[in-house]
Amino acid sequence: MFNKILVVCVGNICRSPVGEYLLQDKLPSSFEVRSAGLGALVDKPMDPTSLELLNELGIDGSAHRAQQIDGTLIAWADLILVMEKGHLEALAVKAPQARGKIHLLMKWEDDKDIPDPYKQSREAFQHAITLIELGSSSWLKKLGI
Repeated sequence: MFNKILVVCVGNICRSPVGEYLLQDKLPSSFEVRSAGLGALVDKPMDPTSLELLNELGIDGSAHRAQQIDGTLIAWADLILVMEKGHLEALAVKAPQARGKIHLLMKWEDDKDIPDPYKQSREAFQHAITLIELGSSSWLKKLGI
């Protein structure tokens, strides 16, 4: 069972924290969800646009602070969900032993990448969040939730 889920992007301020908070909101309390970045803006809060869009969904992400992915987090996770194929490759190099538990968030949606909205329009953020919601819902179905 995948009780510990790690969501990964680059900076850990836009996409992965949204994935973290969306999954936390939908999963039973027996699950733990965290997020991290491959090049995290360590200790930075969530991007204001991501935070605002989450708030519009009734989810408070204000406690989020970015963290860098490391061996401890990789070992902790039962399932690691990434936003882009390049993230899969980067993590496979960083932690080849974890290859079997690293998957695209959009795995069940034609393996699509979720584009990074950082420093882009609100519409770009909305598009990314729509894809993150879709990918998360697909994983929830696969997890039987």
